[in-house]
Amino acid sequence: MKHSLQSSSAHDSAAGRCGKKLLDHVLGYPDAYIGSVEKRTQTLWVYERGTMVHRAVTYVPGLYKIFDEILVYAVYNKQRAPTMDALRVEIDVAECCISVFNNGDGIPVELHQEEGIYVPEMIFGHLTTNNNCDDTVKKATGVKLANIFSTEFVVEIADGLRMLKYKQVFTQNMGKKSEPVITACKQGENWTRVTFKPDLAKFSMTHLEDDVVSLMRRRVVDMAGTLGDTVKVELDDKLVPVKNFSNYVNCAENPAFDSQTKETLTTPQQSFGSKCEFSDILLKKVVNSGVIRNMLLKKTGGRCP
Repeated sequence: MKHSLQSSSAHDSAAGRCGKKLLDHVLGYPDAYIGSVEKRTQTLWVYERGTMVHRAVTYVPGLYKIFDEILVYAVYNKQRAPTMDALRVEIDVAECCISVFNNGDGIPVELHQEEGIYVPEMIFGHLTTNNNCDDTVKKATGVKLANIFSTEFVVEIADGLRMLKYKQVFTQNMGKKSEPVITACKQGENWTRVTFKPDLAKFSMTHLEDDVVSLMRRRVVDMAGTLGDTVKVELDDKLVPVKNFSNYVNCAENPAFDSQTKETLTTPQQSFGSKCEFSDILLKKVVNSGVIRNMLLKKTGGRCP
């Protein structure tokens, strides 16, 4: 089905001018919204070839940030809908395309009474909610930022309560959007899929580089560890081999020192002669203590999945 593209400021002239002003500001000053768009090198944990690796990683924090916003938003649905049992992430390096799916409760496919646009558009692609530009600055956060820093951003939703399916396509850094396409879905069918193509030019990149992809993959493993065995997490069509927090803690190999400075260990785990194991009772106490939540709050800037 073809989409008719229109300016994202067409909804309301005053709010539209305000939104355009804010959009230009976000794109002009990315550091204030998503962090640095310059490459940096740090020693971090990454996930590659099925295991955790601690090594020097060169990546762009802003690019990692927009990926994390979409991932955290999907994981947050587990709080909204305890029945959520699937999280699927696909990172297509060749096409520079990332897709995040969850089957938590669908976003209501209905018109927002005050704004006169659909609720999904309010969440993913609408910067302003009134005519006061200053008040709208706070709205340019989270998933909208991923939209703004993408050449294409597709939102698909199944709302099983209203039995409606929603699809909308944003392009040109959220500068243009299609009219929503509304079709029918089955009762009880609930899911959300966000597919986006990061605007790599804004991160001084020409392709999704190996280091940033490995870092993104590690973040998916993070989520698998915190979600527990009630959610099946898939990464690039493969099941993430982490079923609970204990499994996640033991996912990384015990390191071996690589130099006289003793900065990095390289000794194989089997050579230690002992193994650090955590009892279920201890792990439950850790989870219930709020430590995990505080770690995620720090990692996600105050939004705990």
